[in-house]
Amino acid sequence: MVINEELLAARKKVSSKRPKFIRQESWRYDRLAENWRKPKGKDNKMRKQKAGHPDIVKIGYRGPKVARGLHPSGYNDIIVHNVNELAGLDPKKDAIRMGRTVGMRKRKDIVEEATKMGLKMLNAGKLAPKKEAKA
Repeated sequence: MVINEELLAARKKVSSKRPKFIRQESWRYDRLAENWRKPKGKDNKMRKQKAGHPDIVKIGYRGPKVARGLHPSGYNDIIVHNVNELAGLDPKKDAIRMGRTVGMRKRKDIVEEATKMGLKMLNAGKLAPKKEAKA
């Protein structure tokens, strides 16, 4: 079930026009990965944004403010570390992701409480309640 489809569509539209930012000289040397690194150096052509060189990351390529932080399902992605943080969340708009430092005991409590509230859980894993088979 996807919510906020129009926001996700707007984000995808902006993203489709955004160039693929690559690291300088990554096309030249195999030892350099293509993942983005800011160009540095006094005479660097890419940093100076000379014609014929790849684009660099700038604020103008940013996505729409209302669509930032949304999970691909359209829910707001909320990180939770304990049961108290579930209070005030809206099951229609928010989905929870348990923090990586949360232990198994608290995870069970959070999953139990979130299921009662009807919240979508993004990383419940094996603790997720089993869906009943339709007969």
